[in-house]
Amino acid sequence: METQLIFNSDLHFEHVQWNRELSFWEDELKSFNKRLEELVTRCKDKEVLAKLEHYQNQFILHDGIIDKLQEAIEKHETRMAGLNLQGKDALDTAMVKNHIEFRNKMETQRQIYADLKKEFFRFLSKYV
Repeated sequence: METQLIFNSDLHFEHVQWNRELSFWEDELKSFNKRLEELVTRCKDKEVLAKLEHYQNQFILHDGIIDKLQEAIEKHETRMAGLNLQGKDALDTAMVKNHIEFRNKMETQRQIYADLKKEFFRFLSKYV
């Protein structure tokens, strides 16, 4: 069986992509929250206000998840940098496993966020 080396630079590239995606989500959430603020000032219907509060809570939760994901990426980058300082460019099995698990978290979060956006846009179409 051939051993395949996974290099820090390969994982770093993926980290950069994830950080860009997370930053984009942060920017989107800011604009969604501004939209909520506009709607709250104009809306008097209690049912609609309750839905707006629901979305505000969801956006706050998602923002917290983004922060945790960014922290995890930074932590992994720090570990990889430490290996580089030791002259090790290839990762050990545990770090690769950690990276793959994180990739799965990103994929799951990507789907959750996409579903939230679809739901929010449907809400906007119905009530705005």
